[in-house]
Amino acid sequence: MGEKRNLHFFFFITSGLYQLPRMPSKQLRDPKYRPTEVIKQCQEKGRPAYIAGPMVRYSKLPFRELCRFYDVDIVYTPMILAREFVRNEVARSTDFTTNDSDKCVIVQVGVNNVDDFMKFIEMIHPFVDGIGINCGCPIKEQVREGIGAALMSDPDLVAELIKTAKDKYGDSICIDTKIRIHRDINQTIDFVNKVVEAGTDTLTVHGRTKNTRSSVPVNLDAIKIIRENVTTIPVIANGDCFTLTDFQKIVDYTGVDGVMSARGVLANPALFTGLDKTPWSAVEMFLHLVTAYGLPYKLAQYHLAKLMEDVIPRKYVKAINEKKNMVDIIDYLDEHFDLKRKGDKGFATRIEPPWKIELKV
Repeated sequence: MGEKRNLHFFFFITSGLYQLPRMPSKQLRDPKYRPTEVIKQCQEKGRPAYIAGPMVRYSKLPFRELCRFYDVDIVYTPMILAREFVRNEVARSTDFTTNDSDKCVIVQVGVNNVDDFMKFIEMIHPFVDGIGINCGCPIKEQVREGIGAALMSDPDLVAELIKTAKDKYGDSICIDTKIRIHRDINQTIDFVNKVVEAGTDTLTVHGRTKNTRSSVPVNLDAIKIIRENVTTIPVIANGDCFTLTDFQKIVDYTGVDGVMSARGVLANPALFTGLDKTPWSAVEMFLHLVTAYGLPYKLAQYHLAKLMEDVIPRKYVKAINEKKNMVDIIDYLDEHFDLKRKGDKGFATRIEPPWKIELKV
């Protein structure tokens, strides 16, 4: 195998940062958090899996943990570019942070060749429960690089990625292949058959083509057809899940083993609990996680505004967006709300915003 890699992964824990200087010699993950096992556990509970999908920049560690606070079973990282990750120590230390409670987590990878994919897996697989191949990202810059939705035109490459990884690692890694659909459903079925034969452990289907706008309803018929054609591995539906009612509608129509939400959980991480809007508890918990683990200010600000945009009047969200740092945001929230910290009685338990002021409509 050649030289040992002197890698530098940084892990956020409540007491601060610690650094792992090299790859461990044994697997660190508990097999019960393997995505296929988690899906099986959900089936034993009589329901499909609740899944928070990958979101560029936004599904970092604090948000992943927030989703788990509201019963999400499987959470994805943002897409990480394999080429940058394996070559750049700065990319490794900024693109991926984790801790001991970050389970079940799937790292999503943007990749266009086998060498980068295998190096990426070697570096990261002891610290995640699954590897997700992104064949769905429609961002033009990624597609031009042969990444994301570009892979929907190259099923042989995707199959080679999967087979090469499974030949080396076997069941010690769990691979998810996340796809979009073609205009011709038969082309999608051919694609799916190749990746299933190559050994993908799960299949996630976003029911839109790479050119379909998100404002166009997801194609549940296509997901249903794929589910009917794939009987040996779990199939996950992705697209248009914003409430628990949406979740049940998708499950009832398609028969999938799990439903992934991205935009839905971004706005309301508690959607799988049946709450139709973000509870105040999520705001308090997110603030705690951000201060405990750290997050770039602009990302934290965006998350807070997104969490609260359907909960409080627009002018208050606008005020949050105008703040220049986290201290100013917390001061503003303290001024207008009964904001509790971890350790306070009632922390992260309330549904409605606890206003200190009288609202003027």
